[in-house]
Amino acid sequence: MTAIEVKASKRYTVEIGAGLLPELGGKTAALGGVKKVCIVSDSNVWPLYGAAADTSLHLAGLETCAFVFPAGEQSKNGGTFLELLNFLAENHLSRSDVLVALGGGVVGDLTGFAAACYQRGIRFIQVPTTVLAAVDSSVGGKTAIDLAAGKNLAGAFWQPSFVLCDINTLATLPAEIFRDGCAEVIKTAILFDEPLFMELVRDGLGFDWERVIAACVAHKRDIVAADEFDRGQRNLLNLGHTFGHAVEKLSDFTLSHGKSVAIGTAMAARAAVGLGVTDQGTATRILWLLERFGLPIFTHYGAAELCTAALSDKKRSGDTVNLILPEKIGKCAIHPTPVSDLEAVIQAGL
Repeated sequence: MTAIEVKASKRYTVEIGAGLLPELGGKTAALGGVKKVCIVSDSNVWPLYGAAADTSLHLAGLETCAFVFPAGEQSKNGGTFLELLNFLAENHLSRSDVLVALGGGVVGDLTGFAAACYQRGIRFIQVPTTVLAAVDSSVGGKTAIDLAAGKNLAGAFWQPSFVLCDINTLATLPAEIFRDGCAEVIKTAILFDEPLFMELVRDGLGFDWERVIAACVAHKRDIVAADEFDRGQRNLLNLGHTFGHAVEKLSDFTLSHGKSVAIGTAMAARAAVGLGVTDQGTATRILWLLERFGLPIFTHYGAAELCTAALSDKKRSGDTVNLILPEKIGKCAIHPTPVSDLEAVIQAGL
């Protein structure tokens, strides 16, 4: 088991290892003052791990209830959010009680935002069950739901009380969902860690789950500690996301987040070559690794429609969009880009 401490406005620990789910109840009770726990999960994860989570909490002497919603990005909306808040009120959760996010990124984002808002803030725990959630969305306190205008446009910074990542849950992931999460692993390697990049080149999908997830979490921990509220260097974590969110939105969220980020990362690599930010060799290495993991690197959407979609992205600031472009493996930079130039940059990335 690997434990990583995150030093943010709330200090907490991320534990990564095999067979950790049965420890959920004891760790939750140890927070103090907890009487009731609401487990929030989706229709894919609950049948697999809901009973184990519920049993662990009951054995620790805690009362439980469960809110289970249809799996998929389409559920991360205002309607589901209000349903969850009403469910918490109807089940009489108090400010001393706790929410548990049992699932992937959609579950974690929705649960965290509800925890930030319900009774002006209650505690919550992240129990990620996908690679994407384990390496990225469960750590750092970003919570959100989607609006019709774009992804993650309503949310809050709300840190979890702890993160419990039982890597055994990854074994039940469909191959396609596992690969999706690997887009965020590759992103982290491009941003910060050439040795990790080379490990992924060597091992492909057979990488060491605990070691690689821990490496990604450690990099995110460092960024969150330096820039918790995303006013500077934390923007780097958006590599591939401005373009990727545009692709995801245009697909009406039928294309997964991981595949969209992979396409966005490939676009950023090609655009970086066109802008003279990096060399063709670096871009080729990035594109090759994405394809090695079975991830897409092209989109059929055109520059004009991608530009329109990207302009609703939350990373826009006035007439500027911060694009993250690779300079070399392990080093990327923030490039403030005028909105008037965005379509041309996107065209260079196609």
